[in-house]
Amino acid sequence: MSALEKSMHLGRLPSRPPLPGSGGSQSGAKMRMGPGRKRDFSPVSWSQYFESMEDVEVENETGKDTFRVYKSGSEGPVLLLLHGGGHSALSWAVFTAAIISRVQCRIVALDLRGHGETKVKNSEDLSAETMAKDVGNVVEAMYGDLPPPIMLIGHSMGGAIAVHTASSNLVPSLLGLCMIDVVEGTAMDALNSMQNFLRGRPKTFKSLENAIEWSVKSGQIRNLESARVSMVGQVKQCEGITSPESSKSIVEGIIEEEEEDEEGSESVNKRKKEDDMETKKDHPYTWRIELAKTEKYWDGWFRGLSNLFLSCPIPKLLLLAGVDRLDKDLTIGQMQGKLSRNLCFLAVSDLPSSPSYTLSSVVNTSHRGHCDACLSSTSPHRLLVDGVPRMHKPFV
Repeated sequence: MSALEKSMHLGRLPSRPPLPGSGGSQSGAKMRMGPGRKRDFSPVSWSQYFESMEDVEVENETGKDTFRVYKSGSEGPVLLLLHGGGHSALSWAVFTAAIISRVQCRIVALDLRGHGETKVKNSEDLSAETMAKDVGNVVEAMYGDLPPPIMLIGHSMGGAIAVHTASSNLVPSLLGLCMIDVVEGTAMDALNSMQNFLRGRPKTFKSLENAIEWSVKSGQIRNLESARVSMVGQVKQCEGITSPESSKSIVEGIIEEEEEDEEGSESVNKRKKEDDMETKKDHPYTWRIELAKTEKYWDGWFRGLSNLFLSCPIPKLLLLAGVDRLDKDLTIGQMQGKLSRNLCFLAVSDLPSSPSYTLSSVVNTSHRGHCDACLSSTSPHRLLVDGVPRMHKPFV
């Protein structure tokens, strides 16, 4: 009997009866499949992705600032990684493991001012000029007068800071510059909706596991592996609150943020303060940085960014999350031959290994002084550092 005939005969047969005690074919199928696999939202240590950690002290007018860096590799050019707003150096953890396996290089992932474990005297000064100087000062503190060849790689806000650092010649041994998923025109257009996005996030979490779970279920970080290592750098324990044992369990659902009532009476303020203390006891983790308060610096990060990028006299790479993401200045620059636009299939899944594959070849070519390039992904939501789609979020 041919396969076609067998298929025709089988099609005439009645469906199989449900398994005994199954209550129907659908539940019987579920019984045969077994229970769903529970995902692990527990935090993972940075040491699984980086070889070492260092707190770099930088002298300034007001005293000493301490910048946290995570490092891997011992030979080759240095890839100095700058994270996006609200994130930390740990957002580069999975990326680091991927690129170290592909190219001989040294990784230095930096917690920028006001982020992660970096401690500075004035953490509220997040101007592009100040953060660019920070990058130069950290390089000088780590390597002295003879720094190795360095390639600056920045994602979102970090990409803008990388460009400002390069344009100000703050890293004398700069080998190349890479911006990931940040374009002036798109970023400036999205700034108006940024506050609404920030208000939509929960203010507190019951545990680190709860924060990791929220980041994945909400789509803030689509890569679970990266979320487990990077969320540790984005949240902190509320001051004066010790996390109770009961808070370790993962809570069902996603915490909804409650809007604060703006009432001026003293009694209301007192009651609000008491309520906040109760909330902190139940939800002892909060964001390390209040991004909403940095709004006055947003314009300075991105305005004029495209021309600054094009004017940097070093090999440059622009990784975008779509083929149509160039703004006017970058499009003109491409038409004038300042950028060669190559269509690049960067990612087929939400994994940081895809940009690392492209960057590994770029590190080698830029070391030999090759031309600039603008690489675009054919999948608009797939060019990721930590699994976060960035199309409508200008710097986080």
